Amino acid sequence: MHAMVAAVMGVPIAGAVLCLAVRDKASKYIAVLATAVAAAYASAIAATQSKVTVTFGGLPWLGEGAAKGLFGYQIDPLSVIMLLAATIIGFASVFYSAGYLSKGNRSFPVESGQARYYFWLLLFGGAMAGIALSPTLIQLLIFWELSTVCSWALISFYDDEESLRAGMKYLVMTSFGGLFLMGGVVWVLAATGSVGFDALGQMSPHARAWAFVLFLIAAWAKSAQIPFHTWLPDAMVAPTPINAYLDAATMVKAGVFLVARLLLAGWHLPYDTSLLVSIAALVTMFSALYFYFVQNDIKRLLAFSTIAQLGYIMLGLGIGSMGADLATRGAVLHVLMHAFAKTLLFLSVGVAVYVTGTKDLSQLHGLARRIPTAAVAFFVGAFALTGVPPLPCFWSKLYMLSGALQLKGAFGPVILVLVLIESLVTFAWFLYIGQKIFYGRAPETDSCKVPLCMNAILIALILATILVPIAGIPIAAQIANM
Repeated sequence: MHAMVAAVMGVPIAGAVLCLAVRDKASKYIAVLATAVAAAYASAIAATQSKVTVTFGGLPWLGEGAAKGLFGYQIDPLSVIMLLAATIIGFASVFYSAGYLSKGNRSFPVESGQARYYFWLLLFGGAMAGIALSPTLIQLLIFWELSTVCSWALISFYDDEESLRAGMKYLVMTSFGGLFLMGGVVWVLAATGSVGFDALGQMSPHARAWAFVLFLIAAWAKSAQIPFHTWLPDAMVAPTPINAYLDAATMVKAGVFLVARLLLAGWHLPYDTSLLVSIAALVTMFSALYFYFVQNDIKRLLAFSTIAQLGYIMLGLGIGSMGADLATRGAVLHVLMHAFAKTLLFLSVGVAVYVTGTKDLSQLHGLARRIPTAAVAFFVGAFALTGVPPLPCFWSKLYMLSGALQLKGAFGPVILVLVLIESLVTFAWFLYIGQKIFYGRAPETDSCKVPLCMNAILIALILATILVPIAGIPIAAQIANM
């Protein structure tokens, strides 16, 4: 187990260094190999169904709890869900990038900088694996900040004014949230002498609630929740594989992962704080839904959809902390289900942008004959995201809605109705957008060949998206036994 964990975190980081050493010529081959190895070891860890925590590197002068170890790894259903999303989607994004970063890209031809791109991408993959496997708040904080730096570099990759501005906005807003995370860690350490996720249970209910709010603000900033949401749509200036990996599947999930990790540590959150999490999630979901209808940039539309889906996860965690165990299970499952569905959507849109050179919805139409694989991928991703049975998000939403009905009083049925409304509106809008992009009169433009690796990843992700519930549901089912 030690060797597999070391490989999942270490191979991408070592690969990042090698990418700089070989420069642009061979960097993509190293990146593909490193992410494939990490995904294979992550799958092997998931297959073991182990529940183990290993810590080392204690600092006794920080307190008795810190003396037991500050670093190491924790393997349980939550970490496995996050690890699978980080490594498998990481491999898909890197493999897709091998074709997307080319001179043939009509949106933004790339002739240099690939070594830099893969360096930051692999380093980010190692950081996300570190977050997923962290057994303590200290280790999570370190990898959290590393992922922030990597994300800033990747969002700014194109190095033009718009990209640099978006990268800086992301860095400022998420670093602001990081200060609250650091404050929460310091508070917990000072109050309990421990940096374990269960340390909040040693605090008084009043202090625990306020310490949790610090962590919650950090999570809101990282996961682009209201009022920290504006950086995510602006980040759509980055290459589409970056948007798929960072802004849909993994980096934005770090915030909801933090909240889930804290809430699953075995202590109870005051009802008022749980209500705050739930109401903030509902506000985020419906605010993002409103912005669907005013977007003319297809990638910004997907960004607002991601904000809403992260709100779903926060909602599930909020009502789960009120006693709805099924909602907690659904929220954790949604981390993985959404990762595959939204990655498929982003990468299918990436093909459309690649061949047309535009993200403008008013100029995207009639593309189904030119890029049939992308058309199929878009609709499978849209149906999976909106919860069409038996596709991925149907199962996670089913858990969350069933959990809502476990609550006493009217709040549960209200949540049920609101979630169904959001799902139906999202389904109708994505169906409309898909019809608009892929059907109708085809534009009179020169043909542009889609690289084989991009189509291959779309086909693989279509199959993976259909099948991922088979792997994800049994893992999420173990959440109740953590």
